[in-house]
Amino acid sequence: MSLKKIVVLFSGEGTNLENIIKKLHKKSFGLDNYEIVAGITNKKEANGIQICKRYDIPFYIIEHKNYPSREEFDTKLVETINSLNPHLSVLAGFMRILTPIFTKNIKAINLHPSLLPLFRGKNAIEKSFHSDMKVGGVSVHYVSDELDGGEIILQECFKKEENETLQSFTKKVKSLEYKLLPQAIIKILGE
Repeated sequence: MSLKKIVVLFSGEGTNLENIIKKLHKKSFGLDNYEIVAGITNKKEANGIQICKRYDIPFYIIEHKNYPSREEFDTKLVETINSLNPHLSVLAGFMRILTPIFTKNIKAINLHPSLLPLFRGKNAIEKSFHSDMKVGGVSVHYVSDELDGGEIILQECFKKEENETLQSFTKKVKSLEYKLLPQAIIKILGE
């Protein structure tokens, strides 16, 4: 058995963080044991901190506003992640555009609430919902220099119903996120 160490980066509620913890933390898949070794957030008020505390997972608060540039923030982020020596970093609602200082030095994946390459960046759920598309979806992709432009690992869609509301559409997105992100982590780390 080998230990696969994961760092999860988050900015807000931490629902995907908690989902990863419940599905993967201290569990075995194939010949591998999985462990979330830390959570990292850029916001000291992020609810994900309480989730880390509840599951006794170390966490780091690195507030981007305390750094004069994206590059200096990313340098601190890279140093912190490298000190933990993870096999994979997972961006789960981490709301920062990352510079090459991060993207060239950290093996990371990102969860995005649309069918990439459509609706990159912020407000993807709303953009997807208000579009003429007959489907919505979720993508898990490698983090690259291009915003939401890295190689897609997993992607799945669902049908947009005729009487769909933004609330019901968002619920479908979240449900699909909870399914796909752990699958993508196992797929990458199990290879």
